[in-house]
Amino acid sequence: MSGPLVVLGDTLLDRDVDGTVDRLCPDAPALVLNETSATDRPGGAGLAALLAAADGHDVALVTAFADDPAAARLAALLTAAGVRLHPLPLRGATPEKIRLRAGGQTLLRLDRGGDTPPCGEPSAATLEVLAGAGAILVSDYGRGVARQPALRRALAATSAPVVWDPHPRGPAAVPGCRLLTPNEEELFRLTGDAATGPRLSGVARAARTLRDRWRAAAVAVTLGDDGSLLCQNGGAPLVVPASTATAGDTCGAGDRFASAAALALADGALVSEAVEEAVRVASTYVAAGGPAGIVALTEAHHPAGSDRAVTARRPATATGDGREAAAAVLARVRANDGTVVATGGCFDLLHSGHLATLQAARGLGDCLIVCLNSDRGVAELKGPDRPLTPQADRARLLAALDCVDAVVIFDEPTPHAVLSWLRPDIWVKGGDYLSGAGPDHPDLPEADQVRRWGGQVVLVPYLDGHSTSSTIAAARAGGRQLTEGRR
Repeated sequence: MSGPLVVLGDTLLDRDVDGTVDRLCPDAPALVLNETSATDRPGGAGLAALLAAADGHDVALVTAFADDPAAARLAALLTAAGVRLHPLPLRGATPEKIRLRAGGQTLLRLDRGGDTPPCGEPSAATLEVLAGAGAILVSDYGRGVARQPALRRALAATSAPVVWDPHPRGPAAVPGCRLLTPNEEELFRLTGDAATGPRLSGVARAARTLRDRWRAAAVAVTLGDDGSLLCQNGGAPLVVPASTATAGDTCGAGDRFASAAALALADGALVSEAVEEAVRVASTYVAAGGPAGIVALTEAHHPAGSDRAVTARRPATATGDGREAAAAVLARVRANDGTVVATGGCFDLLHSGHLATLQAARGLGDCLIVCLNSDRGVAELKGPDRPLTPQADRARLLAALDCVDAVVIFDEPTPHAVLSWLRPDIWVKGGDYLSGAGPDHPDLPEADQVRRWGGQVVLVPYLDGHSTSSTIAAARAGGRQLTEGRR
C-alpha cells in the first residue's frame, strides 16, 4: 500500500456498563442494575480505524470531535491504538451510545448527543493526507462528516480506491466509488425497494439499483451469517458465504468488513477478491467475540477509570475529574471565535522560568490550557525518584496562576491524545527547545500533529538559569553539605 488507509466519517463513544440484577426499583416497575464494570471503545468510523490499526496498518482518521469529555476519551483510546487523528471542529456534543447489560444481554441503550450540527472545515494537512491515501474508507453514520463539502471534493478528486459504508440518514456516495458496503436492511432503506420475492433476487435487484443510482463500480451487501452478495457491472451476482460460524456479538462486523475490503483494494486486489477477504476477516472477528476483543487494543494502555484528563479552572477545584471544566473553557472561547493556546510539561517544582513561559503563552490568545504529565508519566520521563510533587498539587498550583485557565493531566507518554481533543490554535514550547531551526525543527514532535487541524507551534523565550532538574540538584547538594557540616 503506497499510502495510509484514511478512514473518514463519524466517530461515537460506545460504553458497555455490565452488572447484575436481583431486584426491582421500589418506586417504579424497573430493574435495578448493580454496576460491576464499564468498558469504553470507539464506535462508528473510530472503530473501523482502530480495527485496521490493530492489524499493523498505517491509519489516519478524519472525524469530528466536540469540546467535551467524551471526545477526550475517544482521542485517548484511538491514539493509544496507533491511529493518527485529523479532527474537525464540532459544535454540540460527541455522540455516545451506552448499553446497560446483565448476563450478556442488553437491558437498555441510552443515546447522548442528539442531532449533530455541521462540522467545521478540514485543514490543509487533512486534505493533504486524503490526497496521499492508499485507500479511503468512508464510514458514514449519518452525522454529517460525509456531507462536508470540502471533504466531498477531495473524495471526488482522489485516485485511491474509495469504499463507502453508507447510512440511511447520510448523503449519497460521491460518484466513482470502487465499492459500496451496505447491510441488507440499509440497502432496502436507501433504495426504497420492497424486499419481495426470493431473498437473493431481491437483494441483487436493490444492489443494482443503488450501484446505478450512485454511479459506483460495485456493491457488496453484507448478509450476516450468510456472508455477502456482490453486484458488479453486468453478469450474475457473486455470493460469498461466511467462512466460519458467526454466532456471537456482531457489533462492529460491518466496520470490520468495510475496512478489510478497503485494505485489500489498496494492495491491488480485484473487487471480488477484496470482498472474499472482507467476509473472511469479518467472520473471524465475530467468531472471536466481536467487540469483546477490542478492549485489549486500548485498555492495556488506558485502564477504565484511570486519570485521563484531570482539569482545573477557576472557580472550579483543581482536583478530581475536571474534564467538564476544561470543555467549558474550550466552548466559551470558541463560541466567541477566540484563540485557544496550550502548552505542556511536568512542572514538578514551579519556578520563575515556568512562570515566564506561561505568561508569554497566555498573551498569545484568549485562554491557556496546560497539559500536565501525570505522576506515572513524570516517573517514566525523569526516573523513579520523580515527581517530587504529586499531580493533584501540581495542578492546583498551576490553576492558581492568573495566566492559566485550565490544567489537563494526561497519563500517556506524549501529549498527542490530549492535543487531538483540545485542538489548540497555538501549541507553545519554551525556547530551550530552540536549536536554530525554528518551530518546525524535528525536536518538536507535536508540530506535524498540530498542523492537522490548522494549528501552529511557536516558541517563547526561556528564562536562562532556571531548570527544575538543576534546582533539585542544587537543593540536594545543599542538603548534603548541611549534613556533612553537622558531623
